[in-house]
Amino acid sequence: MAQPHVVAVCGSLRDHSYTRLALEHVLAGASAAGGTTELVDLREYDLPPLNADYDEQGDSAELVRVVDGADAVILGTPVYHGSYSGVLKNALDYCGFDEFGEKTVGLLAVAGGSFPVTALEHLRSVCRSLNSWVLPHQVAIPRVSSSFDGDDIASDDLRERVERLGRDAVVYANIEPEPPTFESGENVGADD
Repeated sequence: MAQPHVVAVCGSLRDHSYTRLALEHVLAGASAAGGTTELVDLREYDLPPLNADYDEQGDSAELVRVVDGADAVILGTPVYHGSYSGVLKNALDYCGFDEFGEKTVGLLAVAGGSFPVTALEHLRSVCRSLNSWVLPHQVAIPRVSSSFDGDDIASDDLRERVERLGRDAVVYANIEPEPPTFESGENVGADD
């Protein structure tokens, strides 16, 4: 079997992004587990707000190609108003069942405060509506500025949880797909 290819999508546009730093550690875990890796830095993509009247806009075709070519996708986001970032939402809007259906997805959220869990719940619902297989292990990093020492994760426990997400993405990249979820069958907006 070929090495699983893990793509991490960074839903932050900040120059010094803790989301991006955390995803780099996730990808290090995936690489150590034998996967190939790629970081999708949305700062490098021209992705105007989705207009469903057009098949492609800006760099959307490239984003779709990269996500479609992954065996597993890690979605990373900062928490904004209790949910995931608009930048990540817009990127996900360009993708659909073809890119995410029956694909393994891992989730990571960072927060300046103490409660990044709702963003993970929202992303889990989105992925289920696209018929993805979402890893049970997810990473929430509260008070993120104190969780890093430079580019390094400050605690061994957190580093292990972050790197495990990458390892799990490799281990479960080719898991047998589940039957379609109820949520995916009710995803009526997918063909608008």
